[in-house]
Amino acid sequence: MSVEVTTLPSGLRIITDRMAQLETASIGVFVGAGSRHERLSEHGLSHLLEHMAFKGTRRRSAREIADEIEMAGGDLNAATSTEHTAYYSHVLAADVPLALDILADVLTESTFESSELEREKGVILQEIRAVEDTPDDLVFEMLNATAFPDQPIGRPILGSIEQVSGFGRDEISNYLDTHYRAAAMVIGASGAVEHNSICDEAARRFTTLSSACVDAETVPARYRGGNKRLRRRLEQVHIAVGFEGTPYTHEDFYAVQIFANAVGGGMSSRLFQEVREARGLAYSISAFHWAYSDTGVIGFYAATDATNSGELMRVALDCLGAAAVDLSDTEVLRAKAQMKVSLLAALESPSARCEQIARQMIAFGRVLTRDEIIASIDRLDAARIRAAGTRALRSAPTVAAIGPVAKVLTAERVTSRLRGI
Repeated sequence: MSVEVTTLPSGLRIITDRMAQLETASIGVFVGAGSRHERLSEHGLSHLLEHMAFKGTRRRSAREIADEIEMAGGDLNAATSTEHTAYYSHVLAADVPLALDILADVLTESTFESSELEREKGVILQEIRAVEDTPDDLVFEMLNATAFPDQPIGRPILGSIEQVSGFGRDEISNYLDTHYRAAAMVIGASGAVEHNSICDEAARRFTTLSSACVDAETVPARYRGGNKRLRRRLEQVHIAVGFEGTPYTHEDFYAVQIFANAVGGGMSSRLFQEVREARGLAYSISAFHWAYSDTGVIGFYAATDATNSGELMRVALDCLGAAAVDLSDTEVLRAKAQMKVSLLAALESPSARCEQIARQMIAFGRVLTRDEIIASIDRLDAARIRAAGTRALRSAPTVAAIGPVAKVLTAERVTSRLRGI
């Protein structure tokens, strides 16, 4: 790796990874603020602010932003997550200064013009309604809200219709002033990039960012678990079952990741082989592990006919419980190989690499090397991974389901099913 890091006097961090064989570059501004940093009255503001980023500045209209970057053959995009917001571009090497100029413009000079704001709020309301109409998305929102009730981390990233409808320029500006400070931001770049050149450009273009310390307090997450059912007239019932996972800062993070991959990370996994291949209870079933800075959720998701929902859950829980007892060295090796491929694939993509190094800088204050990550994975044996899986499965279950839910097992019955581990 050729990672270089510079911190400007303002506190803005710049991290680059030059990939000499490439002729394009990915560059982004990553902010250590997402939906969990919102107060209740601000719910949905992180996502709205992201949507408004390319809707006009003091120097460029929304159309001019789009025309200028696409005339250079590049693209612009943005994304909001629970703990981060990202604004990024992919361009030819010669157009990196242009991309940085536009990103700086939208992040420091946006006007939030009233007509654009009302129009974009309407777009987000349609996005919220689209989730309501998409059960395989909505069930995960329900799972998260039930796992972390009455907490910012459990709220939907998109916000609510009521909250988003009421936001104005003042709310956006106040949120921007609080969270979009230099010390909370990282400029990441990968591909055909020159570190010193990007530092010089950033020092010139991001001069108006506040250098004050970020004083917004993050509410610690408290995993609770429980039940949430939504009866709907659907062909299938959508089921997500979760348990308390592990933060990405925890020493057992990779152990829990490997456990999830081993039991439900591919066609050879226990869940897929037993639930789909052996019994035909679902078209697909998969396990997941969401890791945050101070908590996590591990579990599985599937959709099935209403008459099969109870059996599917029992079979899946038996697979998880058995894996906590007898997960084999072969299964562990397979899961580790899958993780390594994902890691190495990110090193081959400038966009993925840009995001990876910037997020690591926000999370850890440094970039984790490839060898360091692989060593962390390789040193874990099956016993350590089984123990991590057991601890997760002994936590309070969270069950979310949408559709004809009469036969879906409750969290209490999930606990009973796993009592023997």
